[in-house]
Amino acid sequence: MRRLTFLFGLAIAIPALAQVKPTPASDRLKANEQRKVLQQRSLLNGTAFRNIGPSIMSGRVVDVDVNPDDPTEFYVAYASGGLWHTINNGQSFTPIFDSTDVLTIGDIAVNWKSRTIWVGTGEVNSSRSSYAGIGIYKSTNNGKSWEYLGLPESHHIGKILISPNDENTVWVAALGHLYSPNKDRGIYKTTDGGRSWKKTLYIDENTGGIDIDINPKNTNELYAAMWYRTRSAWNFEEGGKTSGIYKSTDGGENWSLVTPEGSGFPNGEGVGRIGIAVSQQHPDIVYAVLDNNFHQPDTALKRTDTTRYVLRDFKDLTKEQFLALDDKKLNEFIRNRRNGIPQKYTAASIKEAVANGKFQPSVLWDYLFDANTALFETPIYGCELYRSEDGGKSWKKTNTKPLTMYSTYGYYFGKVWVSPVDDNKVVLTGFDIEMSTDGGKTFKYIGGDNVHADHHVAWIDPKKDGHMIIGNDGGCNITYDNGAHWFKANTPPVGQFYNITYDFAKPYNVYGGLQDNGTWYGKSTTRENYDWYDSGENPFKGIGGGDGMQVQVDWRDNKTVYSGSQFGAYSRQVLGSTEARSFNSVRPARDLGETALRYNWQTPILLSRHNQDVFYYGSNKFHRSFNKGDSSVTMSADLTTNPKQGDVPFGTLTTMSESPLHFGLIYVGTDDGNIQVTKDGGYNWELITKKLPKGLYVSRVVASAFKESRVYATLNGYRNDHFLPYVYVSEDYGNSWRAIGKDLPNEPVNVIKEDPANENILYVGTDGGLYVSIDAGNSFMMWNKGLPYSVPVHDIAIQPRENEIILGTHGRSLYVAKVDEVQKLAKKEAGK
Repeated sequence: MRRLTFLFGLAIAIPALAQVKPTPASDRLKANEQRKVLQQRSLLNGTAFRNIGPSIMSGRVVDVDVNPDDPTEFYVAYASGGLWHTINNGQSFTPIFDSTDVLTIGDIAVNWKSRTIWVGTGEVNSSRSSYAGIGIYKSTNNGKSWEYLGLPESHHIGKILISPNDENTVWVAALGHLYSPNKDRGIYKTTDGGRSWKKTLYIDENTGGIDIDINPKNTNELYAAMWYRTRSAWNFEEGGKTSGIYKSTDGGENWSLVTPEGSGFPNGEGVGRIGIAVSQQHPDIVYAVLDNNFHQPDTALKRTDTTRYVLRDFKDLTKEQFLALDDKKLNEFIRNRRNGIPQKYTAASIKEAVANGKFQPSVLWDYLFDANTALFETPIYGCELYRSEDGGKSWKKTNTKPLTMYSTYGYYFGKVWVSPVDDNKVVLTGFDIEMSTDGGKTFKYIGGDNVHADHHVAWIDPKKDGHMIIGNDGGCNITYDNGAHWFKANTPPVGQFYNITYDFAKPYNVYGGLQDNGTWYGKSTTRENYDWYDSGENPFKGIGGGDGMQVQVDWRDNKTVYSGSQFGAYSRQVLGSTEARSFNSVRPARDLGETALRYNWQTPILLSRHNQDVFYYGSNKFHRSFNKGDSSVTMSADLTTNPKQGDVPFGTLTTMSESPLHFGLIYVGTDDGNIQVTKDGGYNWELITKKLPKGLYVSRVVASAFKESRVYATLNGYRNDHFLPYVYVSEDYGNSWRAIGKDLPNEPVNVIKEDPANENILYVGTDGGLYVSIDAGNSFMMWNKGLPYSVPVHDIAIQPRENEIILGTHGRSLYVAKVDEVQKLAKKEAGK
């Protein structure tokens, strides 16, 4: 979305949001010290967690670094899963970054001569799940120990570049804060191995360094890509006029813009993320891939297939134009169930409603255009490749045909690689991975059937450039024949879980939705090994695609499962069913002409445990079904503050909880800070957050199983770069609240869970780990034996029959452990 709209939204949206200030680095670093205190205080680390996988779907890879003399040895960096090392071409990996204060990584660099590893923390891909880092780490002993080198306000690191001539000279492209402006961004340089840093290129507080490359034959000559982007809870500016490419001829001390007007490279508000690559053969040749956010003219959008209608045919129609639509094609569009138009309508009936003013001529566009559609229907140019043959003095677009690799989310990719031995061989990463052998004029897809989408990195072997190692949202792949065939190197369990649940089978199964890897389930007793490669049966099974979100299981049969993908696309299925139509949509229906509903990325759903035919669903309103979601009734008005909208859905429900003690006592939380309660199944609602901090994302609201009037709430400031913990309890249905967890470290809180046997035991998951209280939240201790020292815990479940806690982590898959010792400790302490 362009800046004019953004500023309008910022001025009119919820005023309280502007009061949520970013947490300074000094306070964030205190979290590291407090985490150590809570670990030392812990009485629980006699019990270890056990990882149950899964590894089959892997997780988001952001970088690889390969030994050029022995490419069977390499490092793989994951967005939130840490750094892993292999010496056998990916057959097995060892984690080497688990002892540090943060697992999220933006980029790595390795000096293979001295075997020095540099890690830039904080993923740079600017997604909803791109965690902020705390700067730079370095190891000289393969990760046995790490030295922290500063830049804590950088948050997200785009690139680390080590000088080929001097390993103590290093440049860092720092993108800066994701959700707030800051000055600690741009290009940094050290000449003393990271003991001190000098910022040598700075544009403004919203424009940061995203990429950097060097002339290997003249290391004083460097190119840096600067990217303007802002993100808020409700809006994303993917580009701006301060984005561009800069060049230095004195080792990065001074820089000049090489993409001004007239250079051949685009300028202005639509210039998005840029990736750069310098040819090693002929360093005057420089490639730059651009996420071009300028809108295409209408003349460029004309379709060759005019035998059917597509959604954009209904945009901006006048009444006369709508009434002139072809009835046959319109009826065909309406009858296509994938469009979801109520089947009671025909071309004639809709035209009649438009003619008499009941419907606007935009009725079909308004009904079908939503956040998910916007990812693909917004007519921007998207991916473009530019090439300079004179060291950046002039640029020319190389691709002769559109590169349909980005849709509207090129900010998530934006990298280019050139073969070290053939500067006409270029690889681009995007939704697909594509290669050119003619200097970027034409490209072909080189992925395979076993290659996941959404690519972020490609390494090309300097000795045999048909050998490549790539990283994507589904892990790591290796080819030796230019992409004709690939194999996976995906043994680490690095799944990024959003939400988890369980059933009551024997042994019980764990279910969960993952970032860009759908929904999976598997036995809680799983111990991952390589046997499944022989048997062909992985312990975990996939039951849905897209970005997997929340899951609910009917415990009466342990087979009826509700699951789905982003922005509320949920369905019900019976596992093992042979019915032709085993997936039944449970998304609430609305009629043509009705105001569109808003859906969170992770739309909340809930089965009532009082009667598991009752199914709840949250948009910006609350919906209830008495028949397993086959039909539903909207039970509320808008439960949010109804904020001004940008190009990211905002003002949506995020969490729901029904009292285990009282059918129809239901709490909901929203992304704009509201918590509401109904005591009669949704007929009447009361706002209960007037005395809580404003403008924070309600990550959880949980009704107590021990006392009907008790309820817990956690608030999260991640979308404001605000990292303080907020945990509250109410003993009177939310009329008043008391803060608990005051000794938790400064980390956003994602989830709170009661122990099923002892009301004084509380489990809290944050972006940094798991914390346990045995005194009703007055004090907490860390429980991390068997876990990385710091790991994002997105969800917690406790299976009461087996008395096991399940952690859904965002980066290290699933962990389980018995809670018997926790309960014994709490009982012992209570008896003192």
